[in-house]
Amino acid sequence: MTADSSIRVRFAPSPTGFLHIGSARTALFNWLFAKHHGGTYILRIDDTDEQRSTEESMREIYDSLKWLGLNWDEGAVVGGPHAPYVQSERGEIYRKYVLQLLKSGNAYHCYCTPAELADMREQAKTQKCNLTYAGKCRHLTSEDCQRLEAQGRKPVVRLKVPKERIVVEDMILGNIKIEPAALQDEVIVRSNGAPLYNLTSTIDDLEMQITHVIRGADHINNMPKHVLIYRALDMAPPQFAHLPLVLNSARGEKLSKRRHGDLVTVGKYRQEGYLPEAMINFMARLGWSYDDKQEIFSIDELVEKFNLGRVGKTNSVFDIQKLQWLNGHYIMEWDLSARTNAVIPFLQGEGLLETDLSPERRAWLEKIVDTVGDRLTTLADITSQISYFFRADFEYEPKSVKKWWQKESAVEVLQGLRDVMAALETFSLEDIESAIWAYTDEKDIKRVQAMQPLRVALTGVSLGPSLFEIIVLLGREAVLQRLDRAIRHICGDV
Repeated sequence: MTADSSIRVRFAPSPTGFLHIGSARTALFNWLFAKHHGGTYILRIDDTDEQRSTEESMREIYDSLKWLGLNWDEGAVVGGPHAPYVQSERGEIYRKYVLQLLKSGNAYHCYCTPAELADMREQAKTQKCNLTYAGKCRHLTSEDCQRLEAQGRKPVVRLKVPKERIVVEDMILGNIKIEPAALQDEVIVRSNGAPLYNLTSTIDDLEMQITHVIRGADHINNMPKHVLIYRALDMAPPQFAHLPLVLNSARGEKLSKRRHGDLVTVGKYRQEGYLPEAMINFMARLGWSYDDKQEIFSIDELVEKFNLGRVGKTNSVFDIQKLQWLNGHYIMEWDLSARTNAVIPFLQGEGLLETDLSPERRAWLEKIVDTVGDRLTTLADITSQISYFFRADFEYEPKSVKKWWQKESAVEVLQGLRDVMAALETFSLEDIESAIWAYTDEKDIKRVQAMQPLRVALTGVSLGPSLFEIIVLLGREAVLQRLDRAIRHICGDV
């Protein structure tokens, strides 16, 4: 790991929706790159889309990044030497550069009307040409401009693009060439004076001394425009690294907050009980590998080992099963007390657990969490795993009822087990187990034919932790009441 404090990278989300996995991975890769090299990680808010940008989205982006542990060294909220870090607050800076581009002749005012532009598009379509603007206003004189403005026309500002090939050595994708035929004079300022993304992003990178632009491959089409603006300002562009996309595993589509909504937002996974350590590990492996073998990395390991040279050139697939596996792994790395602390808010959120726990109640809850073991893939799973400990009015799983309670012997077996447990002097795990096995042996009942009907009666389902541990944790009174309820249900006396 080599230290280079001159390295400056930025994550520049648009606050038009909540932070999704693809954007969070971009933030992570920038953060890892900065930390690996001892550089600076900057958070900038690119809110040029005024109609769709919201304060709510901006706050959610901040919260999600902080939850993931991707704290920024400089930028929005925390400040820094290049403030402000929100584009809507940087209008004067952009205007200064626009004037510079106009004075140098590298940009010009375009007065073409929507109808004229539509005609150009149709002509380009007829000629099977990719370029839709023919440079009509490139050579207007000051008198021409005055005449057009007198007609009430409000101009846009276009960048004057030279007819030359652009070659960029991308740190991930390699040599990228853009031929002149693919370039045209781009609008950089709207007729209402609002600067467009390609201008604001480039100016901000220049002003904030960004050395490496690490972003999604969906920005490749913007790269030549940014390079051209740098050249027009007689400045060297930063190094570019475009990350291949993250695809939805279902159909191979690009993950999109518009298309997939909450399914891909970081906040959604936080609410469902995923851990930030698991999310970081999962996102790091979306397109990056260290040795094609290691799957689990601590934050410190990622910082030490991260290298853009190990980022693949092909798109990666969002695999929810891998995320669940990783999350389960990190949950089990916590000790029992920490796991219990983590699941309490989810139990309280479902109304299963009171706010103030007595020491005895807390100790009982820890024992319940311990019985669950490694069955949790998310913290939110706790409610479905153990809700029967807190509610006796649960519904019985239909398929379990059909399989285990429709035998003629079901009521007799459950009644016999009830009598056995009611007669016990001490309600300990060892005594319960000995008494039940003695009963099944005496009645020549297969153990599964006794235990599964009993499990359904006590929990409503046929799968779960050790049944003897469940019986002890429920206590004699609750067990007998649930057996009575189950017997009434089978007999139709609900």
